[in-house]
Amino acid sequence: MFYLLVYAKAATKALPVMTRNTRATLMVLASVFVVSADVARADEPVPVSIAIKDHQFEPAEVHAPPGKPIAITIKNLDSIAAEFESDALHVEKVVPPGREAVVRVRPLEPGRYNFFDDFHRATQGFLVVP
Repeated sequence: MFYLLVYAKAATKALPVMTRNTRATLMVLASVFVVSADVARADEPVPVSIAIKDHQFEPAEVHAPPGKPIAITIKNLDSIAAEFESDALHVEKVVPPGREAVVRVRPLEPGRYNFFDDFHRATQGFLVVP
């Protein structure tokens, strides 16, 4: 991003027909681009990984920071399908045997959020947001 600002500054000096206002406008636009790129990175989801093996979540408890979107990758290592579900997280996703799926979760407040395999209700886990 720094190079974009340097390039914009060099380009404005190379064009003598530009007015001072035009040069200033180009510098402001380049700065806005740099700031918006940083904001986009800040909203990237926090990755969390869970495996399902022998009808159990591994790990059974995962953690994620508050106020950030979350991307939960679920790997189904069992030989039958599983359905990752959570009423608290408002997600539901069938994961075929030997495959993986990703569910995206909105930014959360601190708390303990239950999830389960809807096909095997004894398979339970928690997402903890400190």
